Amino acid sequence: MGIRDDQRERVITALAAHLLATGLAQSSLRPLAKAASVSDRMLLYYFRDKADLLACVIGRIVDGFAHGLDSALPATPMPPEQLLVAASRLVRSPAMQPSMRLWLDIAAAAARQEPPFPAIAARILDQFMAWLEARIDRPEGPQRRQQAALLLAVIDGLALFDMAGGSEQAQAAEQAVATMQFL
Repeated sequence: MGIRDDQRERVITALAAHLLATGLAQSSLRPLAKAASVSDRMLLYYFRDKADLLACVIGRIVDGFAHGLDSALPATPMPPEQLLVAASRLVRSPAMQPSMRLWLDIAAAAARQEPPFPAIAARILDQFMAWLEARIDRPEGPQRRQQAALLLAVIDGLALFDMAGGSEQAQAAEQAVATMQFL
């Protein structure tokens, strides 16, 4: 790896920490450059444009989140009820909350059609749908995909409760999840 690549990696690492701490509110070029201790022109030296920068940094965050999920949950497929309970507890943990806050921020920006977030959100959804599908112990096919989509919707709903101050509702929903049955 050359000096430019090393510096780019350092910038990505600094910006990942910045976005996890501040969300998208501080994602214009000047605050990003300040967080990375470089000029805004240097950011554009390392990345084609702001969309490329955000895609790279958010991709790194998502990879870290996925690694956390992989480390905490076995790759062995399990019944969807068990997977839902385990994944829900994990994403509600203090260690995962910064990533979940950022995910909800990205989803909101995508809903407003703010470039580049619709494309970034779609990639994240695809990645986590695939992650869930691979861990559901059902035959491949539409039913497994539907169950993965349901799990993702419930997990994201719990995160929304937590982030919006509804921890009591999230706790009640998490308790209800423990008794759910899938066909």
